[in-house]
Amino acid sequence: MSSKIPAHAAAILAVNLVVTVAVSRPALAGDASAWDGDQRAAVRLIAGVQRGTVRRAGIEIRLAPGWKTYWRYPGDSGIPPRFDFSPSKNVKSVTVRYPAPHRLTDESGTSIGYKHGVVFPLDIVVQNAAQPVMLAVKADYAVCEKVCIPAEGKAELNLTGRPGAQDGWLKQNDALVPVAAQIGEGGTLAVRSVTRENKRILVDVAAPGAIELFAEGPAADWALPVPAPVDGAPAGQQRFAFELEGLPPNTRPDGATLMLTAVSGGQAIEVPYRLD
Repeated sequence: MSSKIPAHAAAILAVNLVVTVAVSRPALAGDASAWDGDQRAAVRLIAGVQRGTVRRAGIEIRLAPGWKTYWRYPGDSGIPPRFDFSPSKNVKSVTVRYPAPHRLTDESGTSIGYKHGVVFPLDIVVQNAAQPVMLAVKADYAVCEKVCIPAEGKAELNLTGRPGAQDGWLKQNDALVPVAAQIGEGGTLAVRSVTRENKRILVDVAAPGAIELFAEGPAADWALPVPAPVDGAPAGQQRFAFELEGLPPNTRPDGATLMLTAVSGGQAIEVPYRLD
């Protein structure tokens, strides 16, 4: 799913402070590329063991204490990360998977993202399995402490598909990616029901601990509010509500499918909801 850049992103991009970007380096053969960035944030590629016919890798963003970066939908403020894999060699396609984010609140509003670094797992389909594979990425993202700074980093890594030192680390971050689910499905974390009241959506979620809920539209130009906890949930559940606001001009919500992401502890699920 592509990420939306909010209208206020232009102000962030206008900030004169920029994260230092190192010059492009030759691709490394190993488990991880060199870091590209500065003391606030940096990017690298890590390699994982091949899974079937799919090569495995990850984009790791390192953050200094107190800094944050953003999810594919950043909420009220922020810029979603964007990844360009076009310089890669012998790569047919790359699928980016996003670990479960968290709700981040400060003076600029409520955003959605990560505060302690993040690894975005990658599934890579190669063009010719008999030939070497070089994965290259240019990452454009933003990091924020008291001010938000646009950042970019470049990394290259030769992927062999063989076991290596980063396999365990990549597997840990794979486990943080939300799993697909449906409304009403069982499990310790579950979206039990979704109700539409005109332009208001009510979502009841069950989980043994604290819950966070996020809502995305079907396209990048939807800017839905971050769901907020409200009263009225059945026993053992928590209710969230949000308005159908932030839609593109002249867009009717009927028939659109929203994606609801629920996060609790070490669990996360993604649940589609059609606005009939």
